[in-house]
This record gives sequence, C-alpha cells and structure tokens, in this order.
Amino acid sequence: MKTSIGYTKEQMAQHVADELQEDWVVNVGIGLPLTILPYVPVDKDIIFHSENGIIGMGPELADPAQGDNDLLSAGKRPVSLIPGASFVNHADSFVVVRGGRLDATILGAYQVAENGDLANWKLPGKRLGSMGGAMDIAVGAKRVLIMMTHVTSDGRPKIVKTLSYPATARNCVTKIFTDRAIISVTQRGLVLERLAPGSSVEDVQAMTEPALIISEKLKSS
Repeated sequence: MKTSIGYTKEQMAQHVADELQEDWVVNVGIGLPLTILPYVPVDKDIIFHSENGIIGMGPELADPAQGDNDLLSAGKRPVSLIPGASFVNHADSFVVVRGGRLDATILGAYQVAENGDLANWKLPGKRLGSMGGAMDIAVGAKRVLIMMTHVTSDGRPKIVKTLSYPATARNCVTKIFTDRAIISVTQRGLVLERLAPGSSVEDVQAMTEPALIISEKLKSS
C-alpha cells in the first residue's frame, strides 16, 4: 500500500484552526484560508472577519444553492453567520483592520521570504493583479498565518531568500502552513516545526530556498 505524502487541504486547515486562540478576532482571506472554518470548534470563542464587511462569519455553505446572494465572503462564496454576527460597510471593516483589532489573519501566498516578506497579489508578467485589502490586512494584523503549497506547479520553491514577485507587505509573516511542513518565521530565521506525513527534513529543505533551523521539538504528522 502506497503511503500518501504531504498534508491534504483538510489536514492543513486543521493545523491552522488549532493555532487560533480563544477570544481572537481573525481575518480570513480567500481560497485556502476559508477551508479552516469548519475545523474550529463551535464552543471556541473566535470572531471571524471578512474584509467585505462581515464580523462573525461562519463556514461556507455545503450547498451553495441554499445560500443568499447578499451573504458572501470576500471570495464571493456563500457563507453562514455565527450568533451575534454583524454587517458593516467596507470603510468600517477596514477600521477594524487598520485599528489593530485583528489578532491574526489567514492568507494565501505566491511567495514568502525568509525575513517574513509576503507576496500574494500579483504574479510577474501579469498585467493585472488582485490587490484587494491584503496590504492593509498583512500590516494591520498582529499575526499573519500563511496557507499555501510548498512549491509552484512546476516545482519552484515558494519559500525564498528574497521575493521575486511584487511585495504585498514586508516583515509581516508569523507562520507558514504548507502541504509539506509548518514553519515559523523568527528573528533567527525559519524554524521547521512540523513535518507532513511522508516528508523528511531533507525533503523539505530541498524544496525551500533558505536554510531551515530544525526545532528541538520537531514533530511529524
């Protein structure tokens, strides 16, 4: 029987959900970040923020046909609400962001540099990008948690020494969750904290540009 290698999207989502703490206000970006919502226990008091004006967002609906076209995430997907949720206009939504009210944000990325620089809005050679509110959010949140694949579709590292893509924000990333590992961004450098199933330290280092510091408490699975 062949052993699977790497985390599934669901396993990645579970690890990110486990990182979130009680009483946090957490912004959730589009794409992979939205997958974490079903993995947060309902009794864990966390308020999820969507930049388009939802404070108290719940998981995406299993059946989009049952959704309300006026109740969509920033990724334009039908979502639910938690009890006590509220709606605000876009300007007030960014008062939360710029006012330092976000304990964390969960974002996707094209690249993360070893010093925590983030690129997630535009690919080189593309005339247009998708800036959205990521620049404000990455700067305004106390912690920036990244969910992404470890390498590009053609096998190039997405964790790099220096960004080659247009930057979203500088020195902002706190922790990186990929399909192959969980890595913290520290002043000492990138610390490898957990290996995905079927991955070794050598495997992860080979697909990561900067040298990794191996945590004394390195975990697998």
